[in-house]
Amino acid sequence: MYFVDTIELEGLGNRSYLAGGRRTAVAMDPPRDIDQVLAAAARRGVRISHVVETHIHNDYVTGGVELARTTGAAYLVPAGARVSFARVPVADGDVTDIDAGLALRAVATPGHTPHHTSFVLEEKGLPVAAFTGGSLLIGTMGRPDLVEPRLTEQLARAQHASAHRLAAELPDETPVLPTHGFGSFCSSAQAEGDATTIGKEKAVNVALTTDVDSFVARLLAELDDVPAYYTHMGPTNAAGPVPVNLTPPAVADAEEIADRLAAGEWVVDLRSRIAFAEGHVAGSFNFEAEGKIATYLAWMIPWGKPVTLLAESPEQLAAAQRELVRVGIDRPAAAATGTPDRWVPKGTRPVSFPRSTFAGLAERGTDGVVVLDVRRASERAAGHVEGSVHIPVHELHKRLGEVPTGTVWVHCAGGMRAAIAASLLDAVGRDVVAVDDGFAAAAEAGLNLVTG
Repeated sequence: MYFVDTIELEGLGNRSYLAGGRRTAVAMDPPRDIDQVLAAAARRGVRISHVVETHIHNDYVTGGVELARTTGAAYLVPAGARVSFARVPVADGDVTDIDAGLALRAVATPGHTPHHTSFVLEEKGLPVAAFTGGSLLIGTMGRPDLVEPRLTEQLARAQHASAHRLAAELPDETPVLPTHGFGSFCSSAQAEGDATTIGKEKAVNVALTTDVDSFVARLLAELDDVPAYYTHMGPTNAAGPVPVNLTPPAVADAEEIADRLAAGEWVVDLRSRIAFAEGHVAGSFNFEAEGKIATYLAWMIPWGKPVTLLAESPEQLAAAQRELVRVGIDRPAAAATGTPDRWVPKGTRPVSFPRSTFAGLAERGTDGVVVLDVRRASERAAGHVEGSVHIPVHELHKRLGEVPTGTVWVHCAGGMRAAIAASLLDAVGRDVVAVDDGFAAAAEAGLNLVTG
């Protein structure tokens, strides 16, 4: 009998897998914090004999090098990937024994990257699962534009061919187990549903229901912004990431926090956007630990700039550290836990700004205020508040001077990104109101929406 355990990486919108038999197992596309993979193996009572990468990742730092070193496992990496570490190069058709009667078969599926390889888990020669990485996802495909702009159309066409190869070679009942597609920007669209099979994908996946030219045109038209930190992930993974250090950072007192702010460093408050708006250290930024902190902080912070983390508890701090090492933000410069009254110098008090809803904006009226939309362009095109200013949140820190004068009512699609944007504006002294509301409420409130 075989098993497949899923390791969810919700913050990054990815999945890793542990699959095996009674004695040994393979870790597929492991995260950088390998302790959870080791724990999964311990729960199963199996030894990790193989670590596998479907491709060199662009959206997170892999734990493959360290997991293979720690366990003594063979490290299987597609032969076409250019890397600087020792590994077992795997080519199309290669079969690797995992446990008694259980094997992995490599299937070349270029498209997300030129060297991308899927792996089919076979029990006694029969396919029982397909680990498709960034190739065939749930209802969509991995994006083809993360390697080199000149290769994008070529890789998009390869994605179409790879999807058809998997559909032709695997039985309809074969589970499809992708790495991307659950919120990751490596996906060309987001997954609808939690599980799928080859048969289901034949019916709904655009790569399998349209001709190649139509697929490529649609795929390229729907590509969204690429997080800035992706630039650093591929080279880090190709070089072989160093082990992580998740021990608590040095503790910063109020004076040190003030000094770091004065030096132009980033001080990031991990508390909820509600708590932040009610009181925070002047000049600090709000990236909620419960939100997509890894994606948005790594996207926006100048790469390599020191960051100090402020958290309501040691547990919140530790969870944020874990998220951040996955995207290469290895060690906070300092940290503090507690409440904002403990983080400000003596004689000063935390600052605050108001929150509201779209109904509150409609009641106030849009005349005389700046309505700032910080969603991505693809979101805005589907409908936006008439007369609103558009600056995506990931660009705002570099474009603060473009925000017109006046009180700024800032919104996104749900509230998290608006809170980030409000904190950036508040930090430079702007009067701001954070709209903490779902965008569907804008029409319900009677605000005039336009498209395009």
